[in-house]
Amino acid sequence: MSKRVPDLELSRRGLLVAGAAGAAAAAVPTAEAQPRPAAAAPPSAKVALSVNGTTHTLELDTRTTLLDALREHLRLTGTKKGCDHGQCGACTVIVDGQRINSCLTLAVMHQGESITTIEGLGTPDKLHPMQAAFVRHDGYQCGYCTPGQICSAVSVLAEIRAGIPSHVTGDLTAAPRISNAEMRERMSGNICRCGAYSNILEAMADVAENHA
Repeated sequence: MSKRVPDLELSRRGLLVAGAAGAAAAAVPTAEAQPRPAAAAPPSAKVALSVNGTTHTLELDTRTTLLDALREHLRLTGTKKGCDHGQCGACTVIVDGQRINSCLTLAVMHQGESITTIEGLGTPDKLHPMQAAFVRHDGYQCGYCTPGQICSAVSVLAEIRAGIPSHVTGDLTAAPRISNAEMRERMSGNICRCGAYSNILEAMADVAENHA
């Protein structure tokens, strides 16, 4: 009489479980994990910034942008953080008479320079002509982009009056005229999601005509 062979069939699920258990056992470390070394302190520097006529001395991480120094350290929150990539213009400030995107530059790069933010252009009791023109012509809706728009608009008129040509200037040997085409081209880096562009141009034209 023949002997019956034991049933040695192994299911696919059982095979997978056994394989996973073996792999887990092999992965168990034989020695204790080494402690992670302490992170080095970020580099810092003492920075003296002249903002709106007042000098402020700050101890900053050298990687701090001018935008973050203004907003987070000096509490000048009129300058807005929009895209943080230099594409929207909400962070525009005026440095030594020229507009820049403060999110794209480091605070440590601007020692000894004169920085003007929207707070330094005028006050509620004595508005800058461009601020007053924006109010008269409703050059804003939500108002988020307005500080950057105003700083840029002030600088744009100064650029045209200084004879600096733009991409749309027809004659590079003659002084550019203050026109809608010139103003539109130069303001193209300032985005208004509400679409108040026509009112902004009216405000700029008002200032160009009535304020030298």
